[in-house]
Amino acid sequence: MRARSQRHLLRLLAVATLLHGSVCSGRAEEAPATEDPIRVVFYNLKNYLAMDRRVDGKFVLDAPKPDREIVPLIEGIVATAPDVLGVCEIGDPEYVKDLQNRLRERDLDYPYTELVRAKSGHDRNLALFSKFPFAETHSRDDYTYRIYDDRLAFQRGILDATIQVNPSYQLRLLLLHLKSKREVPEADQSKMRLNEAHLARKHLDAIFKEHPNVNLMVMGDLNDDRHEPPVKAVQGYYSGRGYLSPLSLTDEYGFRWTHYWGTADSYGRLDYALYSRGISREIDRKASHIHHWPEWYDASDHRPIVVIIEPQESK
Repeated sequence: MRARSQRHLLRLLAVATLLHGSVCSGRAEEAPATEDPIRVVFYNLKNYLAMDRRVDGKFVLDAPKPDREIVPLIEGIVATAPDVLGVCEIGDPEYVKDLQNRLRERDLDYPYTELVRAKSGHDRNLALFSKFPFAETHSRDDYTYRIYDDRLAFQRGILDATIQVNPSYQLRLLLLHLKSKREVPEADQSKMRLNEAHLARKHLDAIFKEHPNVNLMVMGDLNDDRHEPPVKAVQGYYSGRGYLSPLSLTDEYGFRWTHYWGTADSYGRLDYALYSRGISREIDRKASHIHHWPEWYDASDHRPIVVIIEPQESK
């Protein structure tokens, strides 16, 4: 009887997910539930979208990411075996579906997805792929801020989804991709990034005011070093109710970088997993890591970060 009630609850959650809105999709079938550790992965896919590219020595308009980059990218994702996969720099729903299908062919099925469309004039979007249904989604693509007399959009917005891992455990996951360090005519890129970080923190403060002990993680490409103001702004005040701690991650060789910038020939940490006090004891720090494989740079200029979570409330 208990198992039947749990299945009924998960069916209702799946249907609620489908009815939530156009950016959220899923299959209204019995969803998986587990009390085993789950793997949550974030990965900057580096332009998994249509854009002007040089293909075989020719300049091609609106060309998709080439297969020579997609093949090693899929290999990298498959090796991490995510239960929940968050990505940035993915295109419109056609590309979300493409990645979903390619992963399904490798026995990674993600029936539940959430997409937040970018406002920057480019289809570098945020997307979430999950084996588990969404209890709620509160993503935002409408935040704005002012620099002098200009009102600017939070370019990639905030993807905010609460994942129902099992009947007694929820994970609230926020994905971010803050303004890059690339100069743009609209305003100073560093000021834009800091304003976006403050908006993300305001969004977080509202969550913690309502749910102080929420199991929450922020994962994303924050496009800055750990000691810089945008990262600190997202983390919040150390003594504050909703402070987010940075998870220290390394690859198999002990290195901490997640991004290689070819122009400057430099390595850095731009991708983060920040966690709330509510989820602190449920993270397996020894197993969490930065994934490395030989073809990582053929796939993207970033490497995926992998967080292992025990989906049971710690005592």
